[in-house]
Amino acid sequence: MIEIEIDKSSGFCFGVVNAIESAERELKKENTLYSIGDLVHNNLEMTRLKGLGLKTINHEELATLRDKTVLLRAHGEPPSTYITAAENNIKILDATCPVVLHLQKRIRECYEEIKNTDTQLVIYGEKGHAEVNGLVGQTAGKAIVIEKTEDLERLDFRKRIVLFSQTTKPLDGFGEIVETIKARMAEGVEFRFFDTICRQVANRLPKIKEFAAAHDRIYFVADEKSSNGKMLFEECKKTNPNTFFISESSEIKTPLPPDVRKVGVCGATSTPKWLMEEVARRIRTLNADVTGQQRCIT
Repeated sequence: MIEIEIDKSSGFCFGVVNAIESAERELKKENTLYSIGDLVHNNLEMTRLKGLGLKTINHEELATLRDKTVLLRAHGEPPSTYITAAENNIKILDATCPVVLHLQKRIRECYEEIKNTDTQLVIYGEKGHAEVNGLVGQTAGKAIVIEKTEDLERLDFRKRIVLFSQTTKPLDGFGEIVETIKARMAEGVEFRFFDTICRQVANRLPKIKEFAAAHDRIYFVADEKSSNGKMLFEECKKTNPNTFFISESSEIKTPLPPDVRKVGVCGATSTPKWLMEEVARRIRTLNADVTGQQRCIT
């Protein structure tokens, strides 16, 4: 008998849930709602929302928009977006994650404190990511973005450094950056660092590794655009080599091998629960003739 279990810790984080619910509420009142960029990094969920009337635009298109309603997704936006909206009489529906909003405030206050000094304000994050763009915007574009230890060559370790982190980065990666900077700082030069990683997201890593270890096979469901998905998948794969990345249920083509009895379905913070349930149904259907009966744990 095959057991199919959906990971209870996987799926949308609070910020994404809030953004999607905000969009759905607004679309019940209005035929059209605009979003700067994808509300969530999942093509299937975005297709569903676009069917309800959501239109995705970029910042250049925002500049030409007038008298419309625009939803700001959980990732947050730089101050320039709010200025453009005010100038164009655009109603802002702000669904920025509270954790991101708090981090924006801290970075903005830090920048005001150090902007007339030679202190380097550094953000550990993914270059070009929407959240990181919003954080850098709090510093008039002056923050230095570090993705990996090799990027630290851009810093001057003879000058003060203040370090923050994108909310969705891994804790171990942040720790490595901190220790490397500490080791390279000139004697007597100040280095301050702040762990600003969202624990709701960070805590998924140990949970998903535990989940992966408890099953014979794992189907990790996420969109290829999801940076969180890529990171969690790699950790799943390290824990359980029998882990497969899929973006939709149709990618599963064949029944399970006879030695697989416990199957786990999990995903990223951008993976909708309905999609993981669809994958579980696909597994159940493909294996119905093979096993005769199955147990599905959700």
